[in-house]
Amino acid sequence: MQLKFNRDELIPAIIQDGQGQVLMLAYMNEESLQKTKETGLTWFYSRSRQQLWQKGESSGHVQRVVKIVADCDYDTLLITVEQIGPGACHEGHPSCFHYPLDGDEAAADTTFDPQVVYGPKILEDVYNVIVDRKEHPKEGSYTNYLLDKGLDKILKKVGEENAEVIIAAKNEDQDELIYEVSDLLYHLMVLLVEKGAKPKQIWEELKSRR
Repeated sequence: MQLKFNRDELIPAIIQDGQGQVLMLAYMNEESLQKTKETGLTWFYSRSRQQLWQKGESSGHVQRVVKIVADCDYDTLLITVEQIGPGACHEGHPSCFHYPLDGDEAAADTTFDPQVVYGPKILEDVYNVIVDRKEHPKEGSYTNYLLDKGLDKILKKVGEENAEVIIAAKNEDQDELIYEVSDLLYHLMVLLVEKGAKPKQIWEELKSRR
């Protein structure tokens, strides 16, 4: 297969996640495409800076490549990725495509709201960060501390956080309850990683109980 680069020696790359949501559009040259294949992380070519750049290199919100395919004309790439971190957009949105056109009321209803858009996705993002810490340990990381200590330590923390949720629920401070529930959910994600289970399995189990 011979890819067709444009006259600037670039080819557009559409980036989507495993659920088919389009995350962003960027451009690749031969070198960035090769680095993407070699590293398993997305690399692009910046037309404004005229240099290669790795997605998430500074923020840590990298994209792990799952699959790369070309369209029928061989002049556009579709890259399926596992997005690490809250989203692909530098403005903090899950997708770069979030601005409705003027007068498009249907599109306006989908304006980004983290409470609406994220749902289970934010937990999956946290899960993916924990997986990344396990595969690429970071000095001083609390997550790596838990994973290094093993199952018994993780279970101890889950038990402690569960007790903290109960105590917070007995008080009148809702912010405290939200904080403690968030702590519990984080430690539960660490437990899932340790045991090799995935959030998707939880969603499927909950769906079966509807």
